[in-house]
Formats: sequence, structure tokens, C-alpha cells
Amino acid sequence: MKDLLSEVNKCHDILAKGGLILYPTDTVWGIGCDATNAVAVEKIYKLKQRSNSKTMICLVANDFMLEQHVEKVPELAFDIIDLATKPTTIVYESPKGVAANLIANDNTLAIRVAKDQFCQYLIKKFKKPIVSTSANIAGQPTPTGFKEIAEEILKGVDYVVNLDRDKINSTPSSIIMLGNDGTVKVIRE
Repeated sequence: MKDLLSEVNKCHDILAKGGLILYPTDTVWGIGCDATNAVAVEKIYKLKQRSNSKTMICLVANDFMLEQHVEKVPELAFDIIDLATKPTTIVYESPKGVAANLIANDNTLAIRVAKDQFCQYLIKKFKKPIVSTSANIAGQPTPTGFKEIAEEILKGVDYVVNLDRDKINSTPSSIIMLGNDGTVKVIRE
């Protein structure tokens, strides 16, 4: 627990300064930053060599934080979050309070309520959503574990979390789009 809290504090300081972290999530290793800081978000696009027209996922700590960053959370979203048996990201319409360069051209944003203990502690301490995008260069395979992360990514972040480096997790989250008109579309199972 001491190590966990120490890592949370180190990451908090980096995020607060607009820096990038490399961290274990409830799915795969991710590159993260303050989701409200457009300059930090741009650093991730640059590091991943990715167009900023392809948005990234944000992690929030709980339903309350989710409601702070979406104009209207469809009721179905809460059922999906509560009943999901694996990490599930939901794409919402009309996001708010995040960096403009995180919001897709169709005015949507992918958000996941993190279940991982480290992510939960970090987001609660930081009090803002955190970007979570796979730790790879655009077009390259998503690493299934820390040992597969490219040197370019490791050198391109400001801090690498020293937890769960032996854990293998090759399963990204499910992604579901929920429209305010009641439409539901499964993007990734």
C-alpha cells in the first residue's frame, strides 16, 4: 500500500505540471495526462504520432465525476457501468470540462469509470479525469505487458509508474456508444 500511495503522489505531481505518465490501467498499460490540459493532450498525440482527429479515452473515478464531464448521462450508462463484467468504455455525446482537442468532431468523448485501485486512487487525488491511451505508436500493436512497450514511448513520458510491471493484460476495454436519443452501438466487444 505504501508503494501504491507513493506512486500516486509522484504521478499527481507530474500530471499537475502538465506532464505525461506511463501507467498500468484496468486494461492495458496506458499513456496518461490531465484530460483538461490541451497542451498535455497534444503531447500525447505527438508522442503516439497520431492525428488528433482520433480521440482518446478518459478515465474518471466514479459516477459523480462522470456527470461533471457529460452534459446528460443516459440512464442506461449507469446500468452498463454497474453490470459490466469487464472494463467498459462508453462514448457520450456533449462532453464538457475537458480539453477541446480530446473531443471528437462529432462532439463525443469516450469515458470509462476506472475500477483499478491505482487508477481510482490517482484520479480521486487529482480530482480531474485522466487520459488513457494505449502505450504504443499509432499503427503499432498494443503492448500486452510492460516489457513490450517501445523505448520511444518509455523515453517520451515524464514518469513511468513502478507497479504491475510483470502483469500481462492484452484485453482492451469494450466500447459502447450511447446516443442521447437512446441509440446503442457496440464499437468494440
